[in-house]
Amino acid sequence: MSQLKVERLEEYLTTVYKKKSKVLRVVPLKGEKSQDLKEFGYGVPYYIEFVVDQNTKRVVLETMRPEGFGHDYFSDRAAILLWQHFSFNSLPNHVHSVDVGAFTSDDETLKSLGDCREFFIVTEFAEGELYHSDLDRIKSEAGLMSVDEERCVALSGYLAKIHSTKKNAPELYLRRIRDLLGHGEGIFGLTDSYPKNLGYVDETYFTELEKACVEWRWQLKNKTRRLSQVHGDFHPWNIMFKKGSDFAVLDRSRGEWGEPADDVSALTINYLFYSLQTCGRIEGAFLRLFLLFWRNYLNRTHDEEILDVVQPFYAWRSLVIASPLWYPKLTVETRSKILSFATRMLKTKTVDLDDFEHYFE
Repeated sequence: MSQLKVERLEEYLTTVYKKKSKVLRVVPLKGEKSQDLKEFGYGVPYYIEFVVDQNTKRVVLETMRPEGFGHDYFSDRAAILLWQHFSFNSLPNHVHSVDVGAFTSDDETLKSLGDCREFFIVTEFAEGELYHSDLDRIKSEAGLMSVDEERCVALSGYLAKIHSTKKNAPELYLRRIRDLLGHGEGIFGLTDSYPKNLGYVDETYFTELEKACVEWRWQLKNKTRRLSQVHGDFHPWNIMFKKGSDFAVLDRSRGEWGEPADDVSALTINYLFYSLQTCGRIEGAFLRLFLLFWRNYLNRTHDEEILDVVQPFYAWRSLVIASPLWYPKLTVETRSKILSFATRMLKTKTVDLDDFEHYFE
């Protein structure tokens, strides 16, 4: 915890905006209102409203928690936030980063860089509602509105657009595929995070899954021509809709360039996830959105090869949504179906969208 005071925050904002700043309000986005930021919690985003040059501005200040997944060291967290500051502003529709800075060793001073103890990032505040709220509504009402299909197509089209930007840098593609397995936020980081003595999965399962993923890494290594502009963590909690199909994206992750299947799997697996939670099967409204997303993406990109490379990315995202750490309230039956799906994906040469339900049977 830090005993950060409002006057220190005002000094920092004055430095960033180069004009006198006056803080009006500081609100933890996960917690109660605070006026002096006492007991400032690392990893908790703070909404800050302030006046500079007679204009009211709103930003979000956030640090990272040192809770595994490759975030263990101060330098890990610093590297991520420094990269995010520069990469957020180069991706269309992404919420802009204002600055990256650091807390100093006295726990009270904020400045852009220097004698730092922990880094933070400041981004513009985005109006709207997270996309998972739409999925929650569909789950409870078991039906689609016209806006649901419009938003699904908009998201699919957005990925098709950003993925059309290519880069000839084979070493970056190799790194992205290597990180898919070995990064703290990747497959090995996820398998390490599962508690021991779970009744529905054991070390044998994870051993076999990791072996299969290593084989997939060697299959993908020769596909460096697929390197594309990516978001890197394109899921419903990082997408903010305003009105209609107008949206902004948040928290770009793990590199500006990568495999398009990363983004497509990150979003589409959530349609499957919500379908399993709704009825225990892949059917109905969420299957319709899943197929609509995929078919629009393929019509826009003509990238049929993605169906030959998406499998390990689906396995990775399956480990996320089946995790008792991230989703503690799931039933054992749902977790088991998701983990079985991961295994089936890794054994599949080409994904069959026309009979996708059978991967969960």
